[in-house]
Amino acid sequence: MGATVGPVQREISKPCVIRYAHLDSAPYPHEMAPMAKNNSYEGSGPSQRQLRVGEVMRRALSDTLMRGELHDPDLANVSVTVGEVRMSNDLRHATVFVMPLGGGDVQRVIKALARNQSSLRRAIAKHMTIKFSPELRFRPDESYDQMDETRRLLDLAEVRRDLGDEAESE
Repeated sequence: MGATVGPVQREISKPCVIRYAHLDSAPYPHEMAPMAKNNSYEGSGPSQRQLRVGEVMRRALSDTLMRGELHDPDLANVSVTVGEVRMSNDLRHATVFVMPLGGGDVQRVIKALARNQSSLRRAIAKHMTIKFSPELRFRPDESYDQMDETRRLLDLAEVRRDLGDEAESE
């Protein structure tokens, strides 16, 4: 049996069936379990990409603040520590945890950083190769307070006694 396609005549044989072994045993799409959500605030935690982008962004923000590229009177002569940057799943929002060195007026520094968000986003875009420069949300970094509380709890006599008993039993 032949078919004419333009000036060339080709032989048409049986239709070609391509089988994929891994798809033959898969259930129909409506029988499959829903895909797991990969939200940075629930489940197993942030993805490697979120962590990597957050760390690069933390370094870029730290460098920008250290060099004093922002010209704001509330940020003049204030050293700001960027403790952590948490990225959203789509990498369009970043929560930046900051603390002024020495624990000064945290709210004043956060308001000043929020006012200068556009300048910080431009500085981040220069340091990073990313499709979108994320929207920045500034929050006080409470990890230092949590570390102090943990140290205080570990220094309690009851805890030291319990830890000493465990160390002797091992």
